[in-house]
Amino acid sequence: MLPARAARVAGSPAADAGHPAGLAPPPRTAPANCYAERWVRTVRAECTDRMLISSERHLRSVLTKNAAHYNGHRPHQSRAQRPPDHDERTVVPLEGRIERPRAFSGPIDAYHRAA
Repeated sequence: MLPARAARVAGSPAADAGHPAGLAPPPRTAPANCYAERWVRTVRAECTDRMLISSERHLRSVLTKNAAHYNGHRPHQSRAQRPPDHDERTVVPLEGRIERPRAFSGPIDAYHRAA
C-alpha cells in the first residue's frame, strides 16, 4: 500500500530524484545508514531493552562492553563465523574445563576453555 503522499505519476519530483517507485523519504528525516541502523538495532535487542540504564556513565559502560563483545567474540557470517580480531595462529586446547564468564551484565554468555 502506498502512502497518501506518494507521487504516482512519472515526472514527479520524487521520481525525477531517483527514488524508487517515486516515493520520497519523509521530510526532516536523517539519511539512512544501513550499517548504523543494524548496529543500533542489535544493541537495543541485546542490551538496552533488557536492562535498566541508570545514568549516562552506566550507558557508556554497557555500550563499551557490548562493542568489545561485538567486535572481539561474536561470530560474523561474512568472516566464516570468526570474530573480526580472530587470530588464526592461536591454538585452542581440546581438553580442559569449559568456563562461562558473563560477557557483561546482560543475557549474553561467553564460553571458552580454561587455561
